[in-house]
Amino acid sequence: MTDPGVTDPSVTDPYAPLKENKWREVAAVDELLERGEIDEAGWHRRMQELIVPAYLAADTPWGQSGKTGTAEDWERSRSHVADAIDHDGTFLDVGCANGLLMESVHRWTGVEPYGLDISPDLATLARRRYPKWADRVWAGNALDWRPPRRFTFVRTALDYVPAPRRRELVERLLASCERLLVGKFNEEVETNALEREVADWGFPISGHAERPHRTEPRLAYRVFWIDA
Repeated sequence: MTDPGVTDPSVTDPYAPLKENKWREVAAVDELLERGEIDEAGWHRRMQELIVPAYLAADTPWGQSGKTGTAEDWERSRSHVADAIDHDGTFLDVGCANGLLMESVHRWTGVEPYGLDISPDLATLARRRYPKWADRVWAGNALDWRPPRRFTFVRTALDYVPAPRRRELVERLLASCERLLVGKFNEEVETNALEREVADWGFPISGHAERPHRTEPRLAYRVFWIDA
């Protein structure tokens, strides 16, 4: 239930339910941080309380990675991540959950997969699902995690951290890779708000890819990337 003092995101964004399954709860946590009622550690803890139990309880591999629908829906909404991967190398999935995107990108492109998740429980799930890659999956917060190596490609989402820390997240991850992928995220077709925001921080966008949303033609599944 939304905090009674929290603005309902659907008032300003009618597509909020299609962008984030727990959009009301996420908005509530964001506003608690903005009002100073919780700190960043509390923000991360509350976000994990929203996400991790749902992922662990899901009965499909894609559900354990936050995707509703079918296996075909997973492929449709995620496979354009591969458009950013144009040569061999290594791929780190930040927010890897159960490791399905790691495995999928390896299958689509042949790159060697690695994973990082802030939740120790999800990192453990990924290691259990992919024992041959168990030593390539770490638990940690990307804002202070020290990568053990440099990667060719790193993928992240910006909503893994509070809004004021997103530019710092981009800077930190770019320092450990050749190309940083942002996405996938859902966005209105007629806007490029997130890409423009990141460009305004001083990061030239090297490329982007998108797919039509499976149920709402005014939305698109998007990915863009930045070269270090």
